[in-house]
Amino acid sequence: MNDLYGLNKKKLGFGLMRLPKTAVGEIDEKRTAAMVDRFLSEGFTYFDTAYSYPGSEDIFRKTVSSRHDRNEYTIATKLPSGMLAEGKTPEELFQTQLERTGLEYFDFYLLHAISESNINIFNKSNAWEFGKRMKAEGKIRHLGFSFHDTPEMLDRILTEHPEAEFVQLQINYLDWTSPRVQSCGVYEIARKHNKPIIIMEPVKGGILSMLNENLTEPFRKLSDASPASYALRYVAGLDGILAILSGMSTEEQLEDNIKTFSPVIPLTEKEKDAIAKVKEAIEELQTIECTACKYCVPGCPKKIDIPSIFRMLNDEAVLSDKTKAKTDYANLIKDGTHGRASECIKCGKCEKTCPQKLPIRELLSKAEAKLI
Repeated sequence: MNDLYGLNKKKLGFGLMRLPKTAVGEIDEKRTAAMVDRFLSEGFTYFDTAYSYPGSEDIFRKTVSSRHDRNEYTIATKLPSGMLAEGKTPEELFQTQLERTGLEYFDFYLLHAISESNINIFNKSNAWEFGKRMKAEGKIRHLGFSFHDTPEMLDRILTEHPEAEFVQLQINYLDWTSPRVQSCGVYEIARKHNKPIIIMEPVKGGILSMLNENLTEPFRKLSDASPASYALRYVAGLDGILAILSGMSTEEQLEDNIKTFSPVIPLTEKEKDAIAKVKEAIEELQTIECTACKYCVPGCPKKIDIPSIFRMLNDEAVLSDKTKAKTDYANLIKDGTHGRASECIKCGKCEKTCPQKLPIRELLSKAEAKLI
């Protein structure tokens, strides 16, 4: 597996899920292209996209593959279980992905967000066999999967599918001991199987980068480094890491991440203690562990923007800004495009797709009282 590590000597990966947007909500191609160029100019190479990230594979073609030599970058994309469940074949989806990205092959190809709820979909569609065939044909360089479930399930999958060359896991200091996410547990299983690890959500959907001053006081006593840099250095200190994905939405985030990884400086004992204090303070606030992946949004019959509502609730708790949270909620629901939290009919579709296993229906039932 050592050849995988050679593909990405500088560990920062550019996640293409949360790109800058224009005033009308579309991905800003001009800004994204400039950020891509800056990222590559510093020697970083790894990009991450997926079939189910709206516009992401297309913007990769427009800003990366059509503008840079193929040997300048590596790219990962993912096979979605939802489209397979609707009757699409892996072959159809893969061909669409090649066309969207403008590529002839992918460096890394993943079965997307495997969990107990969708693993049978991948099995019934022969996704593993398809992946091995594409690798044999040279259309995939390396086959793996992203994962959201228990250490026990990960152990079973890696035992049953030795063809998986790497695994993508949600790991950050807040989730390290979380009984729901179990970052430490799944990390240890991946290490047990000697699989290189790609880390997703190192700043937990931005939560660990947007903490109020009361929470970040332990960091500020040590340096003026950003809260995000502490989160990234925390995961960078783990063994067996192939890439650390950061969904960079602004030029400022990009520059901060470049600084953090140029080079990565190991955490001192004082910095580890500071992270432990910040983690404890966040946990006391009982924030909602939503990473804004938006997997829950398309299937909601009431068109409730669940991630935005949870962000507002977290803003109220973590940022100590009740006024902003209430204003944002009023703006979200004012034109009827998005449903109110109170309109939830408790159908449960959202909870079936949530990688964080959140009790979304219960959380929504309490949300409106805090936001109006």
